[in-house]
Amino acid sequence: MRQITYVQAINEALREEMLRDERVFYMGEGVGITGGSFGTTVGLLREFGEARVRETPISEAAIVGFAIGAALGGLHPVAEIGSHNWIYHAMDMICNHAAKLTYMSGGRLPMPVVVRSHGGATPGSAAQHAQFLAATFMHFPGLKVVAAATPYDVKGLTKAAIRGDNPVLLLDHRLNYGVKGEVPEEDYTLPFGKAEIKRLGKNVTLVAISHSVHHALAAAEQLAQEGIEAEVVDPRTLVPLDTKTIIDSVVKTGRLVIAEPGWRSNGVGAEIAAIVADQALDCLDAPIKRVAMKGVPVPFDVPLMEAVAPNAEDIAEAVRSLFQ
Repeated sequence: MRQITYVQAINEALREEMLRDERVFYMGEGVGITGGSFGTTVGLLREFGEARVRETPISEAAIVGFAIGAALGGLHPVAEIGSHNWIYHAMDMICNHAAKLTYMSGGRLPMPVVVRSHGGATPGSAAQHAQFLAATFMHFPGLKVVAAATPYDVKGLTKAAIRGDNPVLLLDHRLNYGVKGEVPEEDYTLPFGKAEIKRLGKNVTLVAISHSVHHALAAAEQLAQEGIEAEVVDPRTLVPLDTKTIIDSVVKTGRLVIAEPGWRSNGVGAEIAAIVADQALDCLDAPIKRVAMKGVPVPFDVPLMEAVAPNAEDIAEAVRSLFQ
């Protein structure tokens, strides 16, 4: 099967859905001639024109507000916010309007709004451009939250998001953009709320989020050489969350480490740990461990950034601590 990058997978998903459904259009800052963030929209303006690839003012609230209005009018907008950090400017539109209008209308107003953005600690991103905000949006009922790790997953979940009638946050980690993986050429979608076991194991469960999946797989390879077989579970969507696959894995292994690219305090890992403690506490043979960003603003200096960002060795060390 062919291999393409994560960015190419996003671009293909957008193009295929725009060809499939004329109601789908894309909007955001710099999404036209410049090809969007990291090239995610390259070629779309030329193929679909300005009516369906819309450049916007530098106003995140306006971008999402426009998308909400378009969705209420029967269109399927995909709005790009160039960085997680800029989503703060659109929080009212996302959390107070997109998330609630279907509920407040008794289901009469579908809300097919997809908001794409990228974040995470990367070299040079520094304190104001390095957040990974998945945990923030898990808090608001009415929103679906996607945190894909591979090209295959991001393409299938992007297409599913666009075809749905609910507001979806597609939250990429920038370090995933260059990742290559197998992606079929035929049309496919992936269901929300269905985790994937990226690696089978019997001694410990590693639940990993977004780019941390790649660190978890690397840690699992290292641990296998030490006689510890780690099972790597990728939730893929955080809302809805496939708790069954996670619980089944923990019941099998008896140990759990959760790795995420966001901050540890009140993070995705905290929610998953609480769910496991509630549903499978008696199956645990050791405390639950969480691996995440250290609780400081992300430094600009690359060695300092690497010191606060979670990596494969951090995950492996957390696992080893469960067997001491």
